[in-house]
Amino acid sequence: MKKAKIYIPNKNPMQSGLGKTDKWIIEFETKDPTKNPLMGWESSSDTFTELKLEFSSKENALNYAKKMKIDYEIIEPKKRKVVKKSYADNFLK
Repeated sequence: MKKAKIYIPNKNPMQSGLGKTDKWIIEFETKDPTKNPLMGWESSSDTFTELKLEFSSKENALNYAKKMKIDYEIIEPKKRKVVKKSYADNFLK
């Protein structure tokens, strides 16, 4: 049975924008990873680990997982605490 996690990706820390943080992702977990003896890389014969599916809503992702009989774990996004700042605040302290 396939196991997957459903989540919203984090904001890119290198940029201030919130682009690509509104899509829900289904990402499959690796089964029995093995270590390549020559290069030392981790590899697997499971090709589902290379697959990331994007959905516009959480409900769509859940419906897909149920329809395809995928065991899933939902990782809820944490709410960002937004502090409104003004340029004038730099001079008021």
